[in-house]
Amino acid sequence: MAKHSNLGGTFSFPSTSITVNRMGYGAMQLAGQDGDKLVWGSPHDIPGAIAVLRAAVASGVNHIDTSDFYGPHVTNQLIKQALHPYADDLVIVTKVGARRGSDGSWPHARSRQEIIDAVHDNLRNLSLDTLQVVNLRLGGFSAPEDEPFEEPLSALAELKQKGLIQHIGLSTVSPSQLAEAQAITEIVGIQNFYNLAQRGDDGFIDDLATQGIAYVPYFPLGGFSPLQSSRLNEVAASLGATPMQVALAWLLQRSPNILLIPGTSSVQHLRENLKAAGLELPDQALADLDSVGVAVQESDARG
Repeated sequence: MAKHSNLGGTFSFPSTSITVNRMGYGAMQLAGQDGDKLVWGSPHDIPGAIAVLRAAVASGVNHIDTSDFYGPHVTNQLIKQALHPYADDLVIVTKVGARRGSDGSWPHARSRQEIIDAVHDNLRNLSLDTLQVVNLRLGGFSAPEDEPFEEPLSALAELKQKGLIQHIGLSTVSPSQLAEAQAITEIVGIQNFYNLAQRGDDGFIDDLATQGIAYVPYFPLGGFSPLQSSRLNEVAASLGATPMQVALAWLLQRSPNILLIPGTSSVQHLRENLKAAGLELPDQALADLDSVGVAVQESDARG
């Protein structure tokens, strides 16, 4: 695959030397499935998974999101197999704070020792001496929870001082939790549930932009009602694009600090996703799409 001339522009993480193209890649979907156990075990097509990773980098993607609890260990090992030794400009962002139960569950793993162990697992399976960005995963499946996190975050800050990680981010957190975390260590990125229909973080994104902090939304098509999906489909059809492309393009145009990590196990879908970076949404399309989120907010307010 030829390199894209435009992957949504670039973003530089605050107080770092790290600059990435805004359209990245999320590796979670490369792991396999075992019955009801999702993101579990090796993929049925290992060469295909390696091909997706190599195609992403060949296309200009230099931001890959992963975690050692995907698989577990599987996506990191695939990344190593496909891309090591890594290109100088490749930024691999991983996360800690959970583990996998034998039943496929995702229990918390936030004690000091669990954080230390998780960082070493990521280092080993990625074959790295230092991790560029590590996100501490808090909250529930899609929303922040009011919970203590000083112990795991302080453990990450200690590992940063030792040089095992360079920068720290947070996942599934509220603005007040960010402020609390910033009293412990510098935070360079936030990874939360947000998309065209799920607009709860609108104000948070704008505040992060003023601080120069990256915002990485997950589930770009998650939580849509049938009506919202139909509206998205209509806009996509009018533009000759896929709904996913339109949803990703909307996120890129929403704020310059938004970085995208759409995941796929298909080279064809990877190509489609990357094309979203060059899709400029006209004013009428933006208005139609914004009405989807407004309708949700009004419905929530009535509820």
